[in-house]
Amino acid sequence: MASLIGAAAAMAAIDNSAEEVAWVVGDQPIWKSEIEEAYQQMLSNNIAINGDPYCVIPEQLAIQKLYLHQADVDTVEVQASMVNQEVEQYINAYVSDLGSVEKLEQMFGKPISRIRQSLRESRTNSSRINMVQDKIVGDIKATPSDVRKYFDALPADSIPYVPRKVEVEILTAAPAIPREEIENVKARLRDYADRVTRGESEFSTLAILYSDDPVSAARGGELGFQGRATYVPEFSAVAFNLNDPKKVSKVVETEFGYHIIQLIEKRGDRANFRHILLRPRVAEKDLEEAVIRLDSLRADITQNDIPFEEAVIALSMDKDTRNNRGLMVVRDRSSENYGTSRFEMAELPQEVARQVNNMEPGQISQAFIMKDPKTNQEIVALVKLVARHEGHRATFADDYQLIKTMAENDQKQKKLEKWVESKIAETYVRIEDGWRNCDFVHKGWIKGNKNSK
Repeated sequence: MASLIGAAAAMAAIDNSAEEVAWVVGDQPIWKSEIEEAYQQMLSNNIAINGDPYCVIPEQLAIQKLYLHQADVDTVEVQASMVNQEVEQYINAYVSDLGSVEKLEQMFGKPISRIRQSLRESRTNSSRINMVQDKIVGDIKATPSDVRKYFDALPADSIPYVPRKVEVEILTAAPAIPREEIENVKARLRDYADRVTRGESEFSTLAILYSDDPVSAARGGELGFQGRATYVPEFSAVAFNLNDPKKVSKVVETEFGYHIIQLIEKRGDRANFRHILLRPRVAEKDLEEAVIRLDSLRADITQNDIPFEEAVIALSMDKDTRNNRGLMVVRDRSSENYGTSRFEMAELPQEVARQVNNMEPGQISQAFIMKDPKTNQEIVALVKLVARHEGHRATFADDYQLIKTMAENDQKQKKLEKWVESKIAETYVRIEDGWRNCDFVHKGWIKGNKNSK
């Protein structure tokens, strides 16, 4: 990796800095402030630290720098639009949990713009590291005999407990929004646009006051520099055709509601916009009528022995679950259940989890009101509990796929550890006094030769 000359030059620059350096890996410093920030984030996220944090964290950061250097060597790039989408999903989830952007800023101790920047850097680095690791481990596949050998060698207290999981089908209906309500929303947006055009109001002020998008509203409607792929096609088609920052777009309809958009700045194929989102409100009486209709449908299904799946195909409004005969699938990529139909209870939308908690397999719920996870609009739903898999200690026969995944992950981890050990051996490492008296996972950091202080 970095040569001794390069590392020495980096240290010369670092020694002139007022900020304290804890480690240097190759030509990359690990700052004390960087370690402190990582420590505070782990504490705020309730992440367990196995050992002295001032030993564990810098070693983790050092390993990340080894991977990131390899990413530079291999020219590993991450699609910016994908990172931006993930960042917005994280921020929206945080704001939803905490209740406001202000509380999010208070929790992180920094403005939303810096939170977004930090998350973007973190997600980009994480993705690049994952891509390097995937290349290192290759396509490892455990044979049945490998899996059996791995399982038989597991200590009893290391056999995982498989939490209760459920498989659920869903049928959804969205009450029709009265044309009057839609026209009222459009009229309000056109009025906002006219007020901006006439110079009577600032777009950002109107966004703060009226937008139904809480994250961007807190920033005056600003969305940040994004590419076309970040937005749904209807939004991008209008937004990226704007050229005059003084103009406001026509009203744009998307699955999330109705928008007006203002261009702030373009940079190549990316641009920064402001928008105001208004969502037409579903009338309470219409929701109640939809509940009655779905309860009537439920009675028909149960009395006439109509397959729930057929009703979904014919009537459900959500195309994703409708095309899957109603079966819900885990969409959270961070979940070990991603891509499967087996949900842990905490992974289900809260309203769905409440319904299925006390149901028996084959039962269909009463109609209930829930928030659409994609649009945040109120909808009405029926759910059927397809199967419940009770929590238990994993067995070879019942949980072969889980054990196989564990065996393959074990092989991958050993291969990655071997790679890390080899990179440590050939990399310049300097650990400052006060940071060296640690029981590191990898013993090669303290080399006892001219590569370490």
